[in-house]
Amino acid sequence: MLINYEKVTAHLQDIRTGKIKEGLILGVPEIDEYFRFKPSSFNIVLGHSNTGKTTIVLYLMLAYSIKHQIKWLVFSSENEAYSIIRKLIEFLEERPIQDVPQKQFEKHSKFIYTHFKIIDANKTYTYRELLDLCKVVKDAWNYQGLLIDPYNSLIKDPKLISSVGGHEYDYQATTELRIFAKKNNIAVWVNTHANTSALRIMHRLEHEYAGHPIPPNAADVEGGGKFVNRADDFLVVHRYIQHPTEFMISMIHVRKVKETETGGRPTSIDDPIKLRALVNNVGFSINGVSVLKKIIQPF
Repeated sequence: MLINYEKVTAHLQDIRTGKIKEGLILGVPEIDEYFRFKPSSFNIVLGHSNTGKTTIVLYLMLAYSIKHQIKWLVFSSENEAYSIIRKLIEFLEERPIQDVPQKQFEKHSKFIYTHFKIIDANKTYTYRELLDLCKVVKDAWNYQGLLIDPYNSLIKDPKLISSVGGHEYDYQATTELRIFAKKNNIAVWVNTHANTSALRIMHRLEHEYAGHPIPPNAADVEGGGKFVNRADDFLVVHRYIQHPTEFMISMIHVRKVKETETGGRPTSIDDPIKLRALVNNVGFSINGVSVLKKIIQPF
């Protein structure tokens, strides 16, 4: 089937005349300059194990829910559902769940139930089985964002992988995930792990973080460069977990923004977005101010 040429040229006309709609902002310039929430986008998040990818992603998801009422469907096979909900409640209250008053607990629980649905991860899925389920949920509950955490927890379809091999399998999967995002107007965010060899690469002796593992490059994702090739936006989450003073700082390196005309751009190599964990790890601040307090709305 051929493209609708008039529709494509109309889109180009919108770009030419400055009418193209930009991605959603948080009102936090340190983030908005580099990253936006964009419907129909396919985004990859990469990081080493134990650097807090899921925590950062959940925090951003919650921020967009607060600011723009974005609804999310979550598949997270490495985290129990109660731990996800607990973390979201702690983010909203900015204190440990043991210290959250009952009234606030009930209010936050209601907000989370309204904006987040979590897939039972006690069952294994191929990517196609998961997308079929996501489509069923979409028809019943109109969510705008989907988190798959992580990609390598999805089992391989034995028939497909036997016919195309592992390399082409991932190309097929990422292509279908991208099509799913475009077809259903859903922002699909996929967490991925860096390969083992990337963890062995350390900063040079003259670098301020000498001796610590460097943030992975886009091509360091398990499975190789096909993921960044297919992604609209590609983020790397990194934290120097063994640094004596900066272990609480999470860094977001924006490696790729496919459509800068809708907002966002790659961060410079040594100047990522920096989020400092609040005490008790119940949220993040930028330049000494809580991110959520910058954007919070009554709810």
